[in-house]
Amino acid sequence: MKAKVVITDYVWESLDVEKKTLGDLAELVALKTKKPEEFIDAAKDCDALLNTYAGPITAEVMSKMPKCRIIARYGIGVDTIDLDAATKAGIIVTNNPTYCIEEVAEHTMALLLACARKIAFYDRLVRAGRWEVPPGKPIYRLVGRTLGLVGFGNIARAVAVRAAAFGMRVLYADPFVKEGQFDAPGKKAEMDVLLREADFVSLHPPLTPETRKLMNDAAFSRMKPSAFLINCSRGPVVDTEALVRALDAKKIAGCALDTTDPEPLPNPHPLRGRDNVIVAPHAAWYSEQAMAGLQAGAPGEVRRVLSGEWPVNVVNRAVKGKSRAGL
Repeated sequence: MKAKVVITDYVWESLDVEKKTLGDLAELVALKTKKPEEFIDAAKDCDALLNTYAGPITAEVMSKMPKCRIIARYGIGVDTIDLDAATKAGIIVTNNPTYCIEEVAEHTMALLLACARKIAFYDRLVRAGRWEVPPGKPIYRLVGRTLGLVGFGNIARAVAVRAAAFGMRVLYADPFVKEGQFDAPGKKAEMDVLLREADFVSLHPPLTPETRKLMNDAAFSRMKPSAFLINCSRGPVVDTEALVRALDAKKIAGCALDTTDPEPLPNPHPLRGRDNVIVAPHAAWYSEQAMAGLQAGAPGEVRRVLSGEWPVNVVNRAVKGKSRAGL
């Protein structure tokens, strides 16, 4: 009897990778849903759930999947899955923490450079028929400028290496990282100091109750009026209304956002149409290589669990020894 694996949603063209990885072990049911009520009917007798964006997957949703042994998330963040509830239910939750580290670090640097050199602004100016340097003033050289990294995980450390190569001074604030713990450029600082000193504040924390709306009115009021905010993490780390107020009051010089809250950003929206705001459609993770790594990771974890092996990237490690999979 083959296992049943339900894919709640996916953003790639074909499921050849999933079929190749799981075809001999499982029957695949592929859906394109956004909310649990749209997939729960198909998933109520599933042995495993593959998940991209659909959610939130709460205790109530899990209670309707009594056979589910693993929820494998295609991406890095697991903010849409109730981890405590999964542990209580004996469901293993996995993620894919390394598939796009370089991509997001590159995108962060691209946004930082675009802010520093007013690239998007000048491009719009030229498209509108104008060929002038003065409207972009002031611009400062990057050498000697300070980058403040909020969070110092895999991606932030990759950004630190790149920023250091541009001659930037790097500070980071992360309660879970000790000074000198990693071989990456950067000096540990308290959040207040980082906000006061940074010319660019780049956000890299996971989305948790503690980091939700971390960038609020108080945080923006501590930043330099010449500083830029960059967000390639999760939209809700920023209080969007507070950001709009900070831009209106010229408390900061501008921002570049790959993720927003809400997402997609509605049209019209007060963040759209500003010369000092760059918005990308949650694209930092993407490259052809990352797409291949993204698609392969989660089905591989499901295969391990269905074969009786402990998976590689378990997020709720407390489930070990009391999982439904008997692992």
